[in-house]
Amino acid sequence: MNKQEFLQRLHDALADLPQEERQERLTFYSEMIDDRMEEGLSQEEAVAQIGSIEDILPPSTNPSAPPETVKSIVKPSRTLKAWEILLLVLGSPIWLSLLIAALAILVSIYAAWWSVIISLWACFGAFCGGAFGGIVAGIAMAVSGDAFAGFALLGAGFVCAGLSIFTFFVCKAATKATVTLTKKAVLSVKKRIFEKEAAV
Repeated sequence: MNKQEFLQRLHDALADLPQEERQERLTFYSEMIDDRMEEGLSQEEAVAQIGSIEDILPPSTNPSAPPETVKSIVKPSRTLKAWEILLLVLGSPIWLSLLIAALAILVSIYAAWWSVIISLWACFGAFCGGAFGGIVAGIAMAVSGDAFAGFALLGAGFVCAGLSIFTFFVCKAATKATVTLTKKAVLSVKKRIFEKEAAV
């Protein structure tokens, strides 16, 4: 089954859901298939890894779900006891501060990594400018009679051109890897949200 067939069958199977929720699920699985295809799988292999449509349907739209599964999902989650709530409230200055600090560290690391990538792209731009300027100035000086300085500038321009090509591939790989990891992290969070919604 290819991607289009899978999404069409999923669309039909989710007919009882509200339009917005149905579209969210279709977008989620479409992105999941695209990610697996980027990793080298064919369309059919990517769809096969997701599983059958019956397996991924929420219980409310899956008539084949066994009664035990439905009961365990409908069963309300355990309520917190009074002493647990008290501990959470009293400990909030500690655990909330640690949570905020951890999030701040993660955001700082992510921002710092992107600043490294932006710096690499800036180096690429500088090498391109050096290559262009060195070659043009070298030719101009060689034509005007200063052959030694002209050839020196030409050599420097070609070195910058080589460095710009190398830097381009490094920048491209780093950017692509970062975007892919970010996309996977977002998909992972969305998947957890969907799993929690299905368990309600």
